Amino acid sequence: LIGGVFTPFNYQFFTNGIIVATIAGGLCGLLGVFVVLRGMSYIGHGLSHAVFGGAAASAVMGLNYFVGAGIWGVTSGIIIGRIARRRLIGADAAIGVVTTASFALGLALLNRYGQAKKSIEAVLFGSVLGVETVDIIAVSVVAILTAVLVFGLYRHLLFATFDPEVAQVSGIKVSWVEALLMGMLSLTILVTMRVIGTLLISALLVIPAASARMTTNSFARMLWISPIIGASTCFVGMNLSYFLDTSASATIILLDALVFVVVYAIAGTRNRMKMASLGHI
Repeated sequence: LIGGVFTPFNYQFFTNGIIVATIAGGLCGLLGVFVVLRGMSYIGHGLSHAVFGGAAASAVMGLNYFVGAGIWGVTSGIIIGRIARRRLIGADAAIGVVTTASFALGLALLNRYGQAKKSIEAVLFGSVLGVETVDIIAVSVVAILTAVLVFGLYRHLLFATFDPEVAQVSGIKVSWVEALLMGMLSLTILVTMRVIGTLLISALLVIPAASARMTTNSFARMLWISPIIGASTCFVGMNLSYFLDTSASATIILLDALVFVVVYAIAGTRNRMKMASLGHI
């Protein structure tokens, strides 16, 4: 039985997949804290769709998808930021316009150039068992860079997240902090979309952090709990997908959702118990 559990690790492609998925889960869990606390869930969802246009263009031109998707993702982030700052329309509308246009462009290219279909489907739905050494290196580099920036600029990010007005008065350049977060988010989506796919990546950014938020009110603790949930569900989800013969990305997200439901139920029970105890005082 024990030998059967370790059977998938006899295959190099599975070992590569589980390594990159676990690192990606931790990375998305860490950045997801800011996505959830700053109400940026729609931005994460939107950017993951925006990069699809660049990925489609790269596939059609025969270029490495990192090139097109990376340039397009960063450009989309900048355009969204510019439109939102001018306040002519809301940030949510700016995200909707830019990202849906990018996604539509990707679909148009997919329809026009059928030979790009396979690589684009991998970007849409993920192909974690097809990752190569370069993917592991890319995800690892972005994860290390993000961890260094988050913990190195802890106080700046803390103030800018919870009280941007006070942070601005205190001399913290909130616009730079927001630009940094957008850059890290774009890079994270870029290197992890091969793992989980652009259609599901927003879930990996939001669900672990949302689960962590229900377990603590401490920002510092969230920065540890969320990556642990993200990495653990990716590791377990990869193994389950092998034995259940299901999509790796879908299994990971469903497992994340299950963790969320369990934590939500426990948190709800605790709140009811607290209210009941207060009622007897």
